[in-house]
Amino acid sequence: MKEIINTNSAPAPIGPYNQAIKAGGTLYISGQIALSPSTNELISGSIADEAKQVLENLNAILREAGYSFTDVVKTTIFLTDMANFSTVNEVYATYFTEHAPARETVAVRGLPKNVNVEISLIAWKG
Repeated sequence: MKEIINTNSAPAPIGPYNQAIKAGGTLYISGQIALSPSTNELISGSIADEAKQVLENLNAILREAGYSFTDVVKTTIFLTDMANFSTVNEVYATYFTEHAPARETVAVRGLPKNVNVEISLIAWKG
């Protein structure tokens, strides 16, 4: 059975999708960008600030569904500039302190609202 997960603690979707879908023990979280959940506006600041907001948004959705970063099995990071890889990786590492998931990082031409980073993930509980 499929369950839709949405929380006010993360930004509302900006298109025809949900924040996450839970199917069995697997949770699929849509790509998150650096939107403030309280204003749905982009945060301003450095690439590190963007990455931190993205991961906080993912964390809010994980919590709403009853999961945590230790349950994450796969992430995908989208970057508009691979020169930002090491900075995003440093922020990312503070959230995945144990049981790091599988991951890929992809350079893309552009992202919604012209942000620099977007991250999606898959979590699982047996």
